[in-house]
Amino acid sequence: MRILLALSRLIDAINQRVGQVVMWITLIVVFISAGNAVVRKVFHTSSNAWLEVQWYMFGAMFLLTAGYTLLRNEHVRVDILASRFTQRRQIYLELFGTLFFLLPMAVVILWLSWPMFMDSYVTNEQSSNSGGLVRWPVKLLIPAGFLLLVLAGVSHLIKCVAFLMGKGPDPRDKPEEKSAEERLAEEIAQEAIAREAALRAAGGPAPVQDSTRQGTR
Repeated sequence: MRILLALSRLIDAINQRVGQVVMWITLIVVFISAGNAVVRKVFHTSSNAWLEVQWYMFGAMFLLTAGYTLLRNEHVRVDILASRFTQRRQIYLELFGTLFFLLPMAVVILWLSWPMFMDSYVTNEQSSNSGGLVRWPVKLLIPAGFLLLVLAGVSHLIKCVAFLMGKGPDPRDKPEEKSAEERLAEEIAQEAIAREAALRAAGGPAPVQDSTRQGTR
């Protein structure tokens, strides 16, 4: 079991690193999208190559983060019935769903998409749009994304078995970190405190406190 858990940690590390890289791709896509819009509106011109780069990156954002989403337990769960089960029965349901639904689906798509990518790679398939890009890199995203999902599914299976054997935590637990809404609320509160301190240091009037904050005090 220690070897399997070590394998699970390695798989998780790979998906974690891929997820972090895709976060930067998201930022790059924002700049490319804004640049394309500005050039089109201001200079009345456009480039199919830059438009396709944008599409390719959108594909990478969705395909390459499937395994990362499973790792973070952020995928959608429909647990109307499962929530009534005991914890161990819920883990058995996780095993069943991963073995008979997630992995078969991901393996089949991986298997079917590989020949499509190879055919595009061998023929050096080009975009049908004028000035477009080569097509095989974006088609490689499909088998690559589902390979990462298969690996994440294997890691999830290992963690489920480890939990049932009493050698690991509940694999459905999300990492203990604050949500985006909680972080935003903290930043707003810190900015308000900083403004209040700056006003006091400058000798200005103290800000008016609203009734909700006064009530909590």
